[in-house]
Amino acid sequence: MLNNFCVNLTRATDDPDRATVAMVVANAAVASGKNTMVFLSSEGARLAVKGVAETIAEEGFQPMATLLGNFVAAGGTVWVCSPCFKKRGYSESDLIEGASIVGGAKLVEFLTNDGTGVSY
Repeated sequence: MLNNFCVNLTRATDDPDRATVAMVVANAAVASGKNTMVFLSSEGARLAVKGVAETIAEEGFQPMATLLGNFVAAGGTVWVCSPCFKKRGYSESDLIEGASIVGGAKLVEFLTNDGTGVSY
């Protein structure tokens, strides 16, 4: 059975519904014992910036800040696409706690090591 589970999240404030559902799935995966990683790419990279998650609260779901906090507290990993983050003018000092900036090679390594994933 595959153990590594990746949620590729490409949305943030531009599509809060999709971003929220992605984090719900990520929380479900980490709660089920999967080695779960959220890869923030494209607009999703904005979720790695301090204060952005606090602006997202979709009706019927926990707020994004709660979802992200619970995910990290449960042992989930948050990786941020380096070129996506830099393209938007951010630096490491803007990162939320628990997030790491990585390149695409790290994502490929994670997925090719007994992994699967979904994309939102």
